Amino acid sequence: MQHTEQPFSEKLLAWFHQHGRKDLPWQQDKTPYRVWVSEIMLQQTQVKTVIPYYQKFMTSFPTIEALAKANTDDVLHHWTGLGYYARARNLHKAAQKIMDDNNGNFPTDLQSVMALPGIGRSTAGAILSIACGQSISILDGNVKRVLSRFFAVSGWPGNRAVEQQLWEYADALTPKKDTGIYTQAMMDLGATLCTRSKPSCDDCPVQNQCLAFAQGTQSEFPGKKPKKVIPTKSTVMILPMWQQQVLIYKRPSSGIWGGLFGFFEAQQLSDVQAISQRLQLGAYNEQKLEPFRHTFSHFHLDIQPILLELKKPPTGQVSENETLWYDLRSPPNVGLAAPTTKLFSTLSANL
Repeated sequence: MQHTEQPFSEKLLAWFHQHGRKDLPWQQDKTPYRVWVSEIMLQQTQVKTVIPYYQKFMTSFPTIEALAKANTDDVLHHWTGLGYYARARNLHKAAQKIMDDNNGNFPTDLQSVMALPGIGRSTAGAILSIACGQSISILDGNVKRVLSRFFAVSGWPGNRAVEQQLWEYADALTPKKDTGIYTQAMMDLGATLCTRSKPSCDDCPVQNQCLAFAQGTQSEFPGKKPKKVIPTKSTVMILPMWQQQVLIYKRPSSGIWGGLFGFFEAQQLSDVQAISQRLQLGAYNEQKLEPFRHTFSHFHLDIQPILLELKKPPTGQVSENETLWYDLRSPPNVGLAAPTTKLFSTLSANL
């Protein structure tokens, strides 16, 4: 190893005390629960986006017990717009597991935390270091980028061998004291200075030890993920509507948009009539709405919305379980996927 532990951690801590972010909501009244919720929300999501969601979530579910007792729909409703909804489902399941197995007390050993749904090694380390002061390293996306550049580690961090090398560096640099502050400092360094593009190297506290900076190769680290062609899928979303009410249903708990409410779908336009008959919708006027694309991490979804304006009021006897006539003017608190929210906004604008 080219660098020793103390100079790195000391310089980083000194920088954080002077320049680090210390007023984020989850940095106040730090408890394992509060830190845990923030770490889950911050996965794949920027701080500025997370803040209002976090504040509302913690107001509604201030304790593990409150979250465990909450209705799944209510939890997903609070997550609507954040994406990656498996995070919310796992958070809810984990809270229930903590209540059942540990009397509502968040576990304080690494293996027990990692055994909870939706919590990996890095997230567990962040919770235990920040909230409990334990000397445990982390390796989230920001830290991978910092260490890849600092040690000029070639290769994509998603590769197991590369990731293992980065873990070894993370373990070696993590100090025995002030680990929680160090953890926050590492995340801050990656988020504010050692950014993906145009890193602010002149302001970096460890610039003089960074191999990528010395070589002028910052843009080459971390290594890029091997390119893969993202497939495209398509669907027809069916929007039965009577006045300001639109029919939606609760999706299965697993799979895409699991547990969220959304529209019934058809593989092609010719299937719409059969589905409308199955739903016992009666007579309607059909209208194609503007198609759009929703992109997931692993595929594109081209969506063709079809509005079915019912000629008679719904009977309330829709032949499907867990359906809901969603009132656009008085919306219920249920979890909705981004395309559903987008289409509701379109319909509301035309009321």
